[in-house]
Amino acid sequence: MTASRRANPTYYGGDLRRDLLDTALELIDQEGPSAVSLRSLARRLGVSHAAPANHFPDKAALFTAIAVEGFGLLARAMKDGAGQLGPEATAGQRFRAAGQAYTGFALAHPAHFAVMWQRDLLHQDDPELAAAGDTTFELLLGSVREIQSEGWAAGSDPQAVAYLAWSVVHGLAALWLGGSLQRSQRPFDEIAGEVGALLGGALSPRPAPAT
Repeated sequence: MTASRRANPTYYGGDLRRDLLDTALELIDQEGPSAVSLRSLARRLGVSHAAPANHFPDKAALFTAIAVEGFGLLARAMKDGAGQLGPEATAGQRFRAAGQAYTGFALAHPAHFAVMWQRDLLHQDDPELAAAGDTTFELLLGSVREIQSEGWAAGSDPQAVAYLAWSVVHGLAALWLGGSLQRSQRPFDEIAGEVGALLGGALSPRPAPAT
């Protein structure tokens, strides 16, 4: 920090909004969301305690921005995970790849993951947050409709199937990040592979009954 910045703590030469987000994410990763306050972030970045308000009027606005960013990262991960398989992949293969991308996102971005689902931390009426969450869910729902076109979960409500798949991959990631599954001393990928195979087996097409 330069002498001029120390003399004038309202001045910030970088991208303060981005640095506030990144510093908050570091704190969340280390100590959890409760460790974050706008004053603590200002102190860490060497600006006046009022400076963050130029970008985030309150802590909920900061967390909402983190959640919006997280949903964007998650949607991109799911698209990329399914898209990397190429045009010859079946809907079932793309569905499983999207699930693997979901858990991969959670493990790669645990601070985003910790905030995105805690509705009490967020401005729940924020239109950008609603749009980001809806976009991500629509990706999952679209994937469900694709596998149903191949006979998976035949006759089931697509939203119910989406909720089932979401519950499985989200719960798996949350249990791992919370430390519960790590007690098994098995690699996450191994556990996730077995759980994914069980989910796939439960939803996969059934042969027609013999007549």
